Amino acid sequence: MKITELLLAELDREAVGIRKTLERVPEGRNDWKPHEKSMPLGYLANIVATIPSWLDMVVNLDELDINPPGGSKFRPPDWKTRQDLIQQFEASLKKGSEVLQKTTDDHLFNTKWRLLSAGKLMSEQPRYEAIRDGVLNHMAHHRGQLTVYLRLNEQKVPAIYGPSADEGRG
Repeated sequence: MKITELLLAELDREAVGIRKTLERVPEGRNDWKPHEKSMPLGYLANIVATIPSWLDMVVNLDELDINPPGGSKFRPPDWKTRQDLIQQFEASLKKGSEVLQKTTDDHLFNTKWRLLSAGKLMSEQPRYEAIRDGVLNHMAHHRGQLTVYLRLNEQKVPAIYGPSADEGRG
C-alpha cells in the first residue's frame, strides 16, 4: 500500500471526529477564552476546520515562514455559524485529499520541507514527517483543545476515539 493511501485513510478517519466536534461549537462565543493566554474559541475552531488544507503547503511549497518580514498576509476566513465552520472544513478536507491524491510517495519521502519563523529554521524534515507532525498530529491536538473549550461552555463532548462522558461509542 502506498503512503498516500494510508494518509488519505487516516485523514478520512480523523474527519469524523472533527465534524462531530465542529457541530457542537457554540455560536456567538468566538471571542471566549478559558484564560487570558489562550486563543479565542472562534480562532481555535477555525484552525480545526482548516488544518486539512495545510496539506497543500507541505506538499507543494518547499518552506513556510510563519512569521515573515512585514507580518503574515494570511487571514483565516470568518465564520458566524456552525454551518460556516462545517463548510470551511469540508472545503479544506476536499483540498487536502486532492493534494494527497496528486502527489507521490517519492515526493513525500525524498524531498524536504522547512518551517521557518522570521527566517530562522525551526524544522526541516521529509514531507511525510511534516504531514504527520505538522498536519495530522497538529489537527488531533487542536481538536482536543476544542473539546475542552466545549466542556467549559457546557456543550456535549463527542466520543472520538472512545466514549466520552456525554455519549457512548459513536
